[in-house]
Amino acid sequence: MSGNEARVLAVHQITNRELMPPKPPESLEKIWAENVFNLSKMQASLPKAVFKSIKKTITTGEKLDPSVADAVATAMRDWALAKGALYYAHVFYPMTNLTAEKHDGFISVQGDGNVISEFSGKVLVQGEPDGSSFPNGGIRDTFEARGYTGWDVTSPAYIMETDNGATLCIPTVFVSWTGEALDKKVPLLRSIAAMDKAANKVLKLLGHTEIAHVNSSCGAEQEYFLIDSNFASQRPDLMLAGRTLFGKAPAKGQEFDDHYFGAIPERVQVFMQDVEETLYKLGIPAKTRHNEVAPGQFEIAPFFEAANVASDHQQLIMTVLKHTAKKHGFICLLHEKPFAGINGSGKHVNWSVGNATQGNLLDPGDSPNENAQFLIFCGAVIRGVHKYGPLMRAAIATASNDHRLGANEAPPAIMSVYLGTQLEEVFEQIKNGSVTDSKHKGVMDLGIDVLPPLTKDAGDRNRTSPFAFTGNRFEFRAVGSSQSVSGPLIVLNTMLADSLEWIGNRLESELSKGLELNTAILTVLKEVMETHGSVVFGGNGYSDEWHKMAVEERGLANLPTTADALPYLKAEFIEDLFQKTGVLTPVELESRFEVYAEQYILSIEVEAKLVTNMAKTIIYPAAVEYLSKLSSTISSLSDLGIDCHKDSAKTIAELTNSMAAVTSKLSAAMEPHDFSSTEEQMMYCAKTIRPLMDEVRSYADALEGEIADSFWPLPTYQEMLFIK
Repeated sequence: MSGNEARVLAVHQITNRELMPPKPPESLEKIWAENVFNLSKMQASLPKAVFKSIKKTITTGEKLDPSVADAVATAMRDWALAKGALYYAHVFYPMTNLTAEKHDGFISVQGDGNVISEFSGKVLVQGEPDGSSFPNGGIRDTFEARGYTGWDVTSPAYIMETDNGATLCIPTVFVSWTGEALDKKVPLLRSIAAMDKAANKVLKLLGHTEIAHVNSSCGAEQEYFLIDSNFASQRPDLMLAGRTLFGKAPAKGQEFDDHYFGAIPERVQVFMQDVEETLYKLGIPAKTRHNEVAPGQFEIAPFFEAANVASDHQQLIMTVLKHTAKKHGFICLLHEKPFAGINGSGKHVNWSVGNATQGNLLDPGDSPNENAQFLIFCGAVIRGVHKYGPLMRAAIATASNDHRLGANEAPPAIMSVYLGTQLEEVFEQIKNGSVTDSKHKGVMDLGIDVLPPLTKDAGDRNRTSPFAFTGNRFEFRAVGSSQSVSGPLIVLNTMLADSLEWIGNRLESELSKGLELNTAILTVLKEVMETHGSVVFGGNGYSDEWHKMAVEERGLANLPTTADALPYLKAEFIEDLFQKTGVLTPVELESRFEVYAEQYILSIEVEAKLVTNMAKTIIYPAAVEYLSKLSSTISSLSDLGIDCHKDSAKTIAELTNSMAAVTSKLSAAMEPHDFSSTEEQMMYCAKTIRPLMDEVRSYADALEGEIADSFWPLPTYQEMLFIK
């Protein structure tokens, strides 16, 4: 096919597609967690003593008794076989933001040639995938291949059903033969333990005697785009990079705000219902679905869960979205900025901490000025963000997320805390030495008798803040849509652990002087605000004034690119933080810098190769073909005495030549270089390669606006975003 014939065929196929009929709805109670080997299924199938031991480990974080493994393995196997599973998989989470699986069969060949289904406690507890082929940042060399997976009893096993069968999936950690964490789960579990220890210390100082295990919770809002696969298959950039490297903005984008929370397209709703049924069977509490701001963009959000389980479930949500999209003729784009000029996609991580005895420790109640427990934990967060803001930025630093930060409802790269009017006033009072009052919720009178009174919160929200308090939790809005939530959760838990430890030590010091508890609390929090209050900001995070003020007056770091942010993982104060909390060793931390830096460099190199290839083999030939046709038309019209299209031909020729010239410059820039450091190579990608890619695009997108539609070979923004 030539010109836009493939595009025309794609449009025809999409508009004439038969809608996949929705499945008959089943009751939520019937399907909820039916594919999860949860506590209720354990209780029904395990001896009482074994179940009691397992439950204690899961609910209190106590050490796992290895002797229970055989009984659990037998019960888990029998349950999985009854569900039609012939294979099991140790599922783990390497440093790729993706999920990895090693599948093995239950089959065991006997001496007489017959087979039985076998699954022992030893196999449940430990597996052995390759430890060198996954990103490891130099911890393992190619000839050092051994790595281990280890059963995480706190995250339940589940059955993953596909059209090709069912598999028992067992969440695990992934470590090297030398004992270092090669994954995202080990440091997440360590960060929870560190935070629990520090929180216990503070809660005891507040007078609590019964203190349950303190955990963090997470509810991650997942944004994504759906594009018909007939369009995506004609876009090498979407297939290989996950975003459009070329594309002229359509006449209409999102400026009318007519897609946001609009009626969900019928085809998309059928897809969503299919996703939700799968998630409910996996015990994932999908709570919210809606159209997002950009055309073709949607969101799914689960209810809050314990951080470790929420992280595993978030990985499952991404997997289910992508797999289900294919069944419905879509591709699901999780890239942070698949389309230029419209909203990108984030993964807002709603994070809080709490336990069964003291409840949500970030719940201010009706009178936060009187809630010392809340003020201490909130103050600890403020201190943590101020001290470790660059680490928070590094935790969400990827080549794809760099495109998104700073506009279209995505927060800026400067880490600050939004508290809202009510809490800002309370902490300002603390800074001044006394707490007297705080604003309370109100009621709005809309002047319409038939409408019920509406409660007005004591503070507004701020969509430009990267880290905003939203009632009883903080929302980390800067996290990218394709990222694992483990990295951000590790950072938040660890910096909170450090701040709580510091506050606990300061409280002990003040109490030892004979101060009354409330006076000691006020003294310590006053010190927090005097030293770290500059990180609190309630204004417009997009404004030039804030960027200048943040850096010049408040000393906050502005790290616009991954190349600026990742080197902070090598900073001494960051290494000290992770080492003293026991979350990451210096070797493990260095490995993460190397892995994430390599992923950044490789991502840009792949995109640069795609830009060069598409410009040379798709866009340039289309421009030349059209220019030839146009020149022939101009010549024929001139013979008839008609003078037209000459300016258009000249413009197309100039744009084509300019695109070709810059493409050559980009190719030359991609030639091998000798870099003195990884940091230098990252900065070269950010400051040299990316601007050249953008320049090639500027000429190509201008050509799209000049070349006749019948000659343009790539599906357009208008088609991809608006035809469903």
